[in-house]
Amino acid sequence: MAPVSTLRWEDQHLHILDQTLLPAQARIIELANREAVWEAIKSLRVRGAPAIGVCAAYGVLVGTRDYRDKDSTEFRKRAEDSITYLATSRPTAVNLFYALDRMRAVLKRLPEETSAADCFAALEAEADSLYAADVAMCRAIGECGAALIREGTGVLTHCNAGGLATTGYGTALAPLYAAHEQGRRFHVYADETRPLLQGARLTAWELHNAGINVTLICDSMAAVLMRDQKIHAVIVGADRIAANGDTANKIGTYGVAVLAQKHAIPFYVAAPSSTFDMDTPRGGLIPIEFRDSDEIRKAGTVQIAPPTVPVYNPAFDVTPSDLIAAFITDKGLLYPPFDTTLRRVFP
Repeated sequence: MAPVSTLRWEDQHLHILDQTLLPAQARIIELANREAVWEAIKSLRVRGAPAIGVCAAYGVLVGTRDYRDKDSTEFRKRAEDSITYLATSRPTAVNLFYALDRMRAVLKRLPEETSAADCFAALEAEADSLYAADVAMCRAIGECGAALIREGTGVLTHCNAGGLATTGYGTALAPLYAAHEQGRRFHVYADETRPLLQGARLTAWELHNAGINVTLICDSMAAVLMRDQKIHAVIVGADRIAANGDTANKIGTYGVAVLAQKHAIPFYVAAPSSTFDMDTPRGGLIPIEFRDSDEIRKAGTVQIAPPTVPVYNPAFDVTPSDLIAAFITDKGLLYPPFDTTLRRVFP
């Protein structure tokens, strides 16, 4: 069902589609050690909160596969070190920590006398379970949100939350794929998403290849399209959702939400259960990643700004919950008041 294969685990080897090369090249690379997995997550070779989580889970296997013939104590230490190390790759997407916590819990459940080989097998089964759950989640989100995409609807999306961000249909794009399967005709507007252009390089590429009607726009053009009634709904993904519904997503999402409210356009967030962080009460407590200044000073290798000019480059912003019409989830559509709704669904 996936529109594109983001990663695969086969014969104890982890391969990913290197998304930094898209759309010019669709190259599959192997992540041969845990350092390569860490670098791939940090450098956005693999990206999107759900895909990061699954990749990190398999990264634990990459980091421990050469320890299967060691004694159990040595294997467990290596596994714990790998989990701790991979958790330092990126700070904002909660799926990363959710997946690694799941892997750590497997080790804690196993009796001390369990052999290294059996420990590895249990970790592999857990990573496979996370992969399968992500695929099922994408399908559930698609089915949940498809009814929001009516005939002739214009939909704006920001960044990439499609198959490239998951192991299946994606989150924000899942309702679009489901509606497309059901024969509905609609039009997607994809923000280019500065500074790394995930909308231009990834979303436009993915939807265009899937045969979905998509138009690429600069981020600054969304307001005019809303004013001219070309956009009837906004659907974005999320990297972390606080207990009150405040949502961290790619930088620029907050501005899109403000525009949507101004033009009375519903703003939806599509996310799996694993993205809801009920231990974080509000958005102001979500850690925000800041990235290298040259992502803004340069376009690829071309210098487009003075090389020493100061740069402000947060990777994410937080959209307040009062700007969100509903969450499209694998548990159904969740409406305000989010303080009570989210705690009821995710106790």
